[in-house]
Amino acid sequence: MTPQKEIIRKSFGLKEEVRPTLVASYHSPLIDQIKANEYKLTMGRFTIRLAQEFGFCYGVDRAIDYAYETRAKFPGRRIFLTNEIIHNQLVNEKLRDLGIEFLSGSYAGNATLDDIRQEDVVLIPAFGTSTYQLEELQKKGCTLVDTTCGSVMSVWKRVESYSRDGFTSVIHGKYAHEETIATSSRALLYPQGKYLIMRDKEQAVTVCDYIEGRGNRAAFLAEFEKAVSPGFDPDIDLGHLGCANQTTMLSSESMDIANMLQEAMRKRYGGPEAAERFRHFDTICSATQDRQDAIIKLTREPIDLMIVVGGYNSSNTGHLAEIALKACPAYHVKDAECILSHDRIRHQKVFSTEIMETKDWLPSGPVLMGITSGASTPNRLIEEVIQRILEVDGA
Repeated sequence: MTPQKEIIRKSFGLKEEVRPTLVASYHSPLIDQIKANEYKLTMGRFTIRLAQEFGFCYGVDRAIDYAYETRAKFPGRRIFLTNEIIHNQLVNEKLRDLGIEFLSGSYAGNATLDDIRQEDVVLIPAFGTSTYQLEELQKKGCTLVDTTCGSVMSVWKRVESYSRDGFTSVIHGKYAHEETIATSSRALLYPQGKYLIMRDKEQAVTVCDYIEGRGNRAAFLAEFEKAVSPGFDPDIDLGHLGCANQTTMLSSESMDIANMLQEAMRKRYGGPEAAERFRHFDTICSATQDRQDAIIKLTREPIDLMIVVGGYNSSNTGHLAEIALKACPAYHVKDAECILSHDRIRHQKVFSTEIMETKDWLPSGPVLMGITSGASTPNRLIEEVIQRILEVDGA
């Protein structure tokens, strides 16, 4: 039997060696200048205000550092990623250019888990991976480099504790998201563990109705068919609940959902017993919260429009656009190529996965524009978007 190797979860000490490559790929002198100028840039008719928290978070920085260090540490070895390291096209394409192969996701090549050999190196992304995939990789005896974000691992610990104590983990997230798949797998580490994944407050209403005795079993199981643990029985498994969430969800919605569930349990069981049957800990990561708070603060000004830069499959970026839209027109763009002209912009529709084009997006006269980006967006991409906007307007 192939011996299991220790999972590497720390730097190889090669950060200075890879720094020039990272700076050349992702750094932005312009963004540094804007930050030094109180997060403000004035050029032509534009005044651009940059949110005070944006872009790469610590967890993303760490994951990218580890990936580049791994390539430097093992120059002659095959290196694989189980999936996208983060949700950013530029970053994933550059890793592929380094010869790192992807086992799944939109960047996957021909290699699969079955092709992994003992002498190979496998990177686990910032989102983490499921317990069953981790077990399969460990059986291979390959070198495992784990870049999972610490905030994600903190959620796992909560879910594992719920499972150990016989509580169902109610996870606010998207059931097909890599992080939520990894998190929900932790609920099954104990035989009594169960999970239920809910997307939003609308689905939370369905769950609360069932707890309070107003639900339909068949309809409930149909709605959550892909979002519950095997053999989930709502008549039994909604009796003890522990709240968790995908760390990049909208924090205010996660809190609302927890409050809704707590009230439903109180109505069903009464206050004292409900307190024994319900657990909740805030597991939104601090970087996600900081970026959401920063855009709320920025949009308290009379902003004419907001540009949110980040991957279209980035959950935290999408939620920033949702927050901005409450205050002004907001456009979620993935890169500078989305700025088609001074009167046309391609963007992802807020609250949707639809990619659309909008005409007359730039107001006439002086423009106060807000800019922010998701936690997986390099500063270089933000610079390129700003430069493109100024270019198409003739500034």
